[in-house]
This record gives sequence, C-alpha cells and structure tokens, in this order.
Amino acid sequence: MTGRLILAATPIGNTDDASLRLRQLLQDAPIIAAEDTRRLFALAQRMGIAISGKVVSYHEHNETQRADDLLDNVENGLDVVIVTDAGMPSVSDPGYRVVTRAIERDLVVTSAPGPSAVLTALALSGLPTDRFTFEGFPPRKPGELARAIEGLQAESRTMVFFESVHRIDTTLAAMAQGFGASRPAAVCRELTKTYEEVLRGTLGELAERAAAEQLRGEIAIVVAGATERPEASLSSLVDEVLARVSEGERLKTAVAEVAQAAGYSKRDLYAAALAAK
Repeated sequence: MTGRLILAATPIGNTDDASLRLRQLLQDAPIIAAEDTRRLFALAQRMGIAISGKVVSYHEHNETQRADDLLDNVENGLDVVIVTDAGMPSVSDPGYRVVTRAIERDLVVTSAPGPSAVLTALALSGLPTDRFTFEGFPPRKPGELARAIEGLQAESRTMVFFESVHRIDTTLAAMAQGFGASRPAAVCRELTKTYEEVLRGTLGELAERAAAEQLRGEIAIVVAGATERPEASLSSLVDEVLARVSEGERLKTAVAEVAQAAGYSKRDLYAAALAAK
C-alpha cells in the first residue's frame, strides 16, 4: 500500500489555533517537508510536542526538484506531511507543484485543514463573502502593478490580496487610483495575533492612513468588487472620450476616467479612441 501526501495547515498567528490533528501529524509523521525547518521546530516547541520523524526543507526554490523525492516515499508506503510557515500549503505558498506531481503519479493526496489568512481576512473585512477571488501578492514594479489593477477594474467579486509592510502604502495608493478612491476596502494585519487590527474604509482613506503611519505585520487587503453597471458599447465610450477631448481635456486623462467609470479596459479604449480621432 502507498502512503499519503498530507497538506497540513499551521497557525497564522495564534499557536492555540493548531488543531489536534496537526499536533498528531507533527509528532508521528515519518517525514515532514517544511518551508522553513527552523520555524517548524519553533512551532513544535510552542505547542509542547516533539517531532520524531525526518524533517526536510521544501520551499519555492527547491520544490520542483524535491517533489519526486518526497513522492517516492509516499509510493513506498510512508506518509509525507507538507507544512508552510503559516496557513494552508499551496495557497500562495509551496505545495502546488508536489500536489500536481502526486496526481500525475496517481498517489493519494489529502489535507489536515485549518487556519487560512485569506478566509480570515475575508470574514473580518465586512465585505461580501458569497463570491470572492484570491489575487496573492500584487506585482512590485509600478507599471506592472497599474496594469494588474486595470485588469481587475471590472471584477465584481470581492478581492483578497497579500502585501508586504514595505509596499502597503504604494499598493493602496495604486488601488485608489485604479479602482477609485471611493471603493470600499479593508486592511487586515496581524490576524489572530496580539496586535490584530482591521482597518475599514474607502481605498482613498486607507491609502492616506498608510501614507501617514507605518502599518506593521503580516497584511491582507480586501477590496470590494465593482458594482454592476449597464454595459456601454465601445462606440458610445469613444464618443464620450472624444467629446471631452474636444472640450480641451487630454486624451489619456479622458480615456482613464471614462474607462474606470465604465469598468472597461483603458488600453482598448485608448486604441479605439486614437483610431477614431
């Protein structure tokens, strides 16, 4: 009989959120693949347990090369537990590649579910939870960030992002510019930890606060989806842009504002308006 590949969720902050099943797996699993082995042993110490199995590193830089080695153990009848620094493996963390490889090899994949920063931030945000999308970390470069936000302008589902403390002010400013300063949002930091804080307001308000004070800790941003608007035809949007240009407004400015209001691609509208002009 083969073993199992087990994705085990670890606490995102509060150690007491560790499940009994996680405790048992860490104590008994013959092999544990950890994103950071030092953090794993520190977690085990806080939980008051001893790890008896073999611990190997498994992170974004070696996960492709190490996947088959781990799965060879599964095929030989051993359980292999995958853990990351916090939360559920494969959700913005290592784990996806070994899962897809395990499926290709027809091996058993299961999970020990638990804490999730994505779901916790979504639940605490006060924004709609019936439909949502997880966007991970936004691009770092300003141009790529602006394009990514533009591509999401018409997204009607609530959006969840992760962000670093070093870029939170820049990202919120870009979101206020791209999604509109009045778009409702929440900044959730240090979830389940001592200094947990959820800041709710508009993107404009949150961007101003991030610029005025340094927000610390692990941060998730939750942004409301676009409200439904009657679909406008491209020709009517072009007419609106050209009318504003004829009144003296710059073409790029008119395109940006009309596209944002209509939830339309700024790039496509600019090309159409330029051709018509």
